[in-house]
Amino acid sequence: MSTLAIDYDDVVAAHRRLEGIAHWTPALRSATADARTGATLHFKAEHLQRVGAFKFRGGYNAINQFDTRQKAAGVIAFSSGNHAQAIALSARLHGIRAVIVMPEDAPAIKIAATRGYGAEVVLYDRYTQDREALGRELAESQGLTLIPPFDHPHVMAGQGTVAEELFDDVGELDTLIVPLGGGGLLSGCATVARARYPNCRIIGVEPEAGNDAQRSLASGKIVSIDTPRTIADGAQTQALGTLTFPVLQAHVDEIVTVSDAELVDAMGFMAVRMKQFVEPTGCLAAAAAFSGRVAIDERRVGIILSGGNVDWIRFAELISSSQGGT
Repeated sequence: MSTLAIDYDDVVAAHRRLEGIAHWTPALRSATADARTGATLHFKAEHLQRVGAFKFRGGYNAINQFDTRQKAAGVIAFSSGNHAQAIALSARLHGIRAVIVMPEDAPAIKIAATRGYGAEVVLYDRYTQDREALGRELAESQGLTLIPPFDHPHVMAGQGTVAEELFDDVGELDTLIVPLGGGGLLSGCATVARARYPNCRIIGVEPEAGNDAQRSLASGKIVSIDTPRTIADGAQTQALGTLTFPVLQAHVDEIVTVSDAELVDAMGFMAVRMKQFVEPTGCLAAAAAFSGRVAIDERRVGIILSGGNVDWIRFAELISSSQGGT
């Protein structure tokens, strides 16, 4: 019997709960991307998901399993933006109260969207305050149920439905490349990949400035770091979760990193060549493929585009120096 937080059956159950609620996002193709990498790439377009990111899947799956008391009291979460919006919308769909703890320097578009979904937003300084401590304090004082952004079995299982859909659409893949912050998306997707196609190579990608997961898997224990300074705001995590880490240890083949410059290049390519508006964190996997950080020649490869929530002015500023992969 597995001691891991989730198994494939948990993801299948989550997929049933999300049926007709979450978007079944498309798997995009690009002849130019294939030519650039020498591989056959399938881009899972989670930037087209509800709230603009894969996070909706895990948030909804978690709240959907609340009992009567939890629903009456409401939910609280801490997030730089995408999990915030996911919980806010999921709470609204379930008719319950939502309180979201967000960094004051989170993209304004993410703060506005979270409030737009009806949540109460509490701001904090990500460099001097502990968001988890603040979230726990508010949860205890107001009787709210805390749903963390990645270290929760229902969240992890919900995120795994990204890979479930991708494999249903495109079949077996040689390699699956997944963005990595706290490990919720990667742990869920790796669980699916290992169950459905045991020989699929599973790669996680994090920003160079925040390679805590890479160091953790190398050392065999969770490594904590200072909040990384990177344009990939959705991956500015300090450590993997106690639930996600064992899943990554069990299923993931390799963790690689990409630079902010490589993220900008990938954003430019997605915009110019594929007409897709993808945020920096959402381009982690694509950047690893385009930059050669992962060897993928002549392989069938899945690329998870995890989100598209970035202010358009900031987006234009970032890609203005990029040639879009041309």
